[in-house]
Parts: sequence; structure tokens; C-alpha cells
Amino acid sequence: LTRLPLVQRRRDIAAGLNTAGFISGYRGSPLGSFDQSLERARKYLDDLNIKFIPGVNEDLAATAVWGTQQVGFYQNHSVDGVFGIWYGKAPGVDRSGDVIRHANANGTAPLGGVLAIFGDDHACKSSTLPCQSDHALYAMQVPQLYPSSIQEFVEYGLLGIAMSRYSGCWTALKVTSETVET
Repeated sequence: LTRLPLVQRRRDIAAGLNTAGFISGYRGSPLGSFDQSLERARKYLDDLNIKFIPGVNEDLAATAVWGTQQVGFYQNHSVDGVFGIWYGKAPGVDRSGDVIRHANANGTAPLGGVLAIFGDDHACKSSTLPCQSDHALYAMQVPQLYPSSIQEFVEYGLLGIAMSRYSGCWTALKVTSETVET
């Protein structure tokens, strides 16, 4: 997952796009080590103009990512678009439903796009309750991609950002304990 924003930014550079990246979310199972991995990669993220700011909670993180899609509203912006990545576990999807629903309805920027990475723990392996976010995201009208292996995290993540840019919708990437903790 940490490779995903690096690959996206390099693809944008190769395509001649003046973009940046922004990542925010809230740690927790099954994404408990994602923020630690991003911290370890901070030098590489900074070199590619990708900002990582952990969220105080899921709502504030989602609101910050929503804001990245509004860069074009400001004069003298230094980039033409910012791709945003939000991450959280299933209870965070529930908690942030109002923000995600409104951000999705507001749309994404053509050179931005948002990927919402959500961790589901169906078997309650590393969570206090079994959890599944599919139905909440259906209700928010957020399309979902469901990679079945670690290799597909980057492939589907890139596809999700491209889908978001094209459609103007947030796109979600479902990761489960079985795949993300391997």
C-alpha cells in the first residue's frame, strides 16, 4: 500500500502532469501498520510531493482528503491536481459516512481523484467485532475494488485513482485481514 502513492506520482510525472499527493487516515486493524510504513517512507513521499498527515480521527482525515479535490478553486495554485488517499477500518467508514457521502457527491478533480482504502475484518481476527463496509459504501454510492492479493493492491489502487479521476467519484479499495496482514 505504501508503494501505491509513489507509483501514482511517478506515473503522473511520466505523463507530464503537475500533481501532488495527500494521504490521511486513522490507524487500526487491519491497517494498523500502514501509518508506520508511510512514516518510514516519508523521505520518498516528500521527494515526490506527497504529503502524509495522520488524522486525529476518521472524520477529520476524510474531510482533509475531500479538501484536496478543491485545489482548482484557488488562484495561484502550485499544482493542477492532488490525488487523495484516505484509509480507515470498517468502524471508521461508518463513523465518516456523512463526510464521505458529501465528498463523493461533491466530486473529485480530473487530475486529483480519491481512493478510500478501508480495512474489513469479517472473521474478527484483529478487531473487537466482525466488520464489513460494503453496504455502507453502496449507500454512499462509492464504487469498490476488492484485490485478492498483495500484488493487486497497487494495480487496483492505480485503477481506483484513474476511475475516480474519470468518473468524479471517490473509489474504495477493500483490504481484508487475510490479504493485508500476509
